[in-house]
Amino acid sequence: MFRSIVINKSTTGYLRRSVWFTMNRCYVSQTQSTQSTITAVTPGKLTSGVEAAPSQDSHLRTLSRKELFSLGMIGLTTMTKGSLNTAIKLFPYVPDFVVTCLVSSLYCGGDNMAAVRQTGRHLRERGIRNMMLSLTIEDTEGTKNINIGDIVRQTIASLNEVLVPNMVEQLDSGVHVDSIPPGYLALKPSALVANPVEVLRHFNDPNWRKEREQLVENCTAITQAVYDLNQSFSKKYPGRKAPFFVVTIDAEKYDLQKAGVYDLQRILFSRFNPASSHMVSCIGTWQMYLCDAASDLASEYIRAQRGGYRLGVKLVRGAYLHSEPDRSVIFPTKEDTDKNYNEVAVEVIRDLLAKGQDSSYGHLVIASHNYESQKLATMMLLSHEGEVGKANVVLGQLLGMADNVTFDLVHNHGARNIIKYVPWGPPAETRDYLLRRLQENGDAVRADNGWPLVKAVAKSFFKSRL
Repeated sequence: MFRSIVINKSTTGYLRRSVWFTMNRCYVSQTQSTQSTITAVTPGKLTSGVEAAPSQDSHLRTLSRKELFSLGMIGLTTMTKGSLNTAIKLFPYVPDFVVTCLVSSLYCGGDNMAAVRQTGRHLRERGIRNMMLSLTIEDTEGTKNINIGDIVRQTIASLNEVLVPNMVEQLDSGVHVDSIPPGYLALKPSALVANPVEVLRHFNDPNWRKEREQLVENCTAITQAVYDLNQSFSKKYPGRKAPFFVVTIDAEKYDLQKAGVYDLQRILFSRFNPASSHMVSCIGTWQMYLCDAASDLASEYIRAQRGGYRLGVKLVRGAYLHSEPDRSVIFPTKEDTDKNYNEVAVEVIRDLLAKGQDSSYGHLVIASHNYESQKLATMMLLSHEGEVGKANVVLGQLLGMADNVTFDLVHNHGARNIIKYVPWGPPAETRDYLLRRLQENGDAVRADNGWPLVKAVAKSFFKSRL
């Protein structure tokens, strides 16, 4: 269980030392238990307490009967590890219309931009004011004949046709300019170049210079569109402290991350996150179940300071638990992963709050379904209303997951800095996304759902008929 962290002057040095230099543990994360050690915040200090993770009941009352039925079916298929494994094996053979009706509608934004815009409006009704869009077309293994130029065009189009209207509609409604988190575009490097594994593996090999430049060019085209919009919007809304739109470089497997993705992020940071600008336009991803993630981030912080640019940080626990071949790079216990995640999140938030626009971290997304981590960040941001640091800390979860956590933070803690990761695209590709989520996050899916969800759905469904 996560050990509480007390933030005050006497512990500042200890945190820096423990986070950045004492990385001699290793571990793997899954979903939190029903009881969590949660921090309660008083000015300048965090103290520990034990608090139950929020129940499913409250947010289920906001769902339609169709959504409740779909969730109930998900609960039935994830009741046991055996039923979950069976569902994973059978999933490729389930007819498309069944997947669309029972699964995609919960976890995907749609197959066209009009549907994704509607998803954004539906999320706003729930107090979730923005999205991280991911066009779910990728070719990690290099076996598909995908049109990469079309992916670049569609991604930029989703920025202009989904995220921009979503932002403008809210700004025009009169809400405070910093009460809306940025809209994000998630980019998978493996979707933006042919033969992606080899290109990333040989990213710094002169013999692969042409392919490397193509990947950088594609990422640059999308990030340039985001950067230009940030410049344009900031002239109209000069008081905003956070970016309006942000590109996110998603993580790849460990060997590709180390060989090429970190370098790709660095190139984009240096081009689009200059220290002279008051907002970043690009963030990268660090997977905190990796033993060296904290030290890698610390090194990037120093590079950014020396290079005259700012990072942008998305913290995830990690997406390749079941497929990572080198187990030595992953921490062996959940508790260590949770501790690493929370310690690094605390350090980044502290730096943002203390230094504001001068922080070399620039921007942070706490991407997690873990109630501890989300609540910890929320409590740290109390009493910092109107500050640059608070405006640049955003909480994120996958669409359709951790909705009980989202509901609790929005309705019981006044959180307005929440987004959902919204995959969208052709049904065949979103099917692949859903299968990967079952494979990568199966334990989390089962913990979030299963028999407790079935009972909660049945209770809510019955009440909706009264």
